Amino acid sequence: MLFNSLEFFIFLPIVFGLYWLIGGKNIKTQNLLIAIASYVFYGWWDWRFLALILFSSLVDYSIGIALGKNEKPKNRKILLWISICVNLGFLGFFKYYNFFVNSLIDSFSFFGSQLSINTLNIVLPVGISFYTFQTLSYTIDVYNKKLEPTKDFVGFMAFVSFFPQLVAGPIERATNLLPQFSIERKFDYRNAVDGLRQVLWGLFKKIVIADNCAKYANIIFNNHTEYNGSTLLLGAFFFAFQIYGDFSGYSDIAIGISRLFGFNLKRNFAFPYFSRDIAEFWRRWHISLSTWFRDYLYIPLGGSRGGLKMKIRNTFIIFIVSGFWHGANWTFVIWGALNALYFLPLLLAKKNRVNTDLVAEGKYFPSLKEFGQIAFTFFITLIAWVFFRADSVAHALSYLQHMFTPSMFSKIEVLPITILSLVLFFIITEWLGRSGEYAIEKVDFMKKPVRWAFYILLIVLMFSFTGEEQQFIYFQF
Repeated sequence: MLFNSLEFFIFLPIVFGLYWLIGGKNIKTQNLLIAIASYVFYGWWDWRFLALILFSSLVDYSIGIALGKNEKPKNRKILLWISICVNLGFLGFFKYYNFFVNSLIDSFSFFGSQLSINTLNIVLPVGISFYTFQTLSYTIDVYNKKLEPTKDFVGFMAFVSFFPQLVAGPIERATNLLPQFSIERKFDYRNAVDGLRQVLWGLFKKIVIADNCAKYANIIFNNHTEYNGSTLLLGAFFFAFQIYGDFSGYSDIAIGISRLFGFNLKRNFAFPYFSRDIAEFWRRWHISLSTWFRDYLYIPLGGSRGGLKMKIRNTFIIFIVSGFWHGANWTFVIWGALNALYFLPLLLAKKNRVNTDLVAEGKYFPSLKEFGQIAFTFFITLIAWVFFRADSVAHALSYLQHMFTPSMFSKIEVLPITILSLVLFFIITEWLGRSGEYAIEKVDFMKKPVRWAFYILLIVLMFSFTGEEQQFIYFQF
């Protein structure tokens, strides 16, 4: 079930009405409704994979209870590894089995040997990377005694399968979201209004920006040998705003819907394309995943506590694993490694924590230096996005080879002025609202007629520029 579908626009009001009809004091009944609604939401795509979420929930719930009763370090470590192996085992099988088989066959072929291993026709469960990491955070935090194990299985099921962020995040920590299922939720009108406003902005990002940019990104990427360098650069630009509008739009909708039900999810994007270096970009892009890898992989590996070699090693591990998390293709691995290379000069110069403040705070325009830093960071991010979008490494290299030619400074062959104007409107709105959690959070300062005119403008644009209904990009991960 897609957020931007008719089915969801029927589903959401029904669940919302029943939820608040039950009342915030009936916590267990509300949790049961959320769990049932979440399973209906996920089962709408393919009911067969509901068993996978249920089994994962049962395993980690049981391990959490066992960890709470066991103080022996050896036994606790065994329980932790059972959780890790079960969850990553499912993820590895569904997402990476064919990738490893094909890579192994290609490796033997390179050395002149033929290996006969059959690949499988595996359907990747939507959102498996997200809810796997979410439930793993519970087990790890209970193991590290940062969280008491829950004895409310229905509440735990609701936490694992919470429908607003089930299939594409944000990846919530058990320490933040799980306790919210055990307290009374009261309907807050202002919080609900703010949630609806964030949902509106998220839908605008998805329908108007992402889907329209996708149309031209697909045309240019799929026929890259037919276009000159400047057009290919524009294609990368369109994909950059496709993936940002798509994914941050989903996060905005998820966070906004959660507010309607009295839950607070963590922020997942903080205007990343206004970053002044790649380190700042990664503090602002897909925050829930970046911090997950930081806390559960980078720090356990030693983080930045060791010598320079350890810092470099851990940096490459974290970026390459992050790339591999995104998909079973060498393009994602190279995308991760490329970002690690971008990050390395900042790490060596000890400048990876320089730009932690808001860019051009209190100003309408950035300084010339800031503008140059933003432009450079955005450009190298575009280069990396080419690998993320390409079908293969060969495709990405061919795309870049055709782009970096003298024709990159010639006339653009595909120039949709209307879509570029919409992207410019989007950029300006994001820039003006960059001090908030999301771009239009603080429109309350506007007078009521102006504020409603702005809302109506967004809705009109959504109806005017609705293209073919497309799944969110991150559903594939």
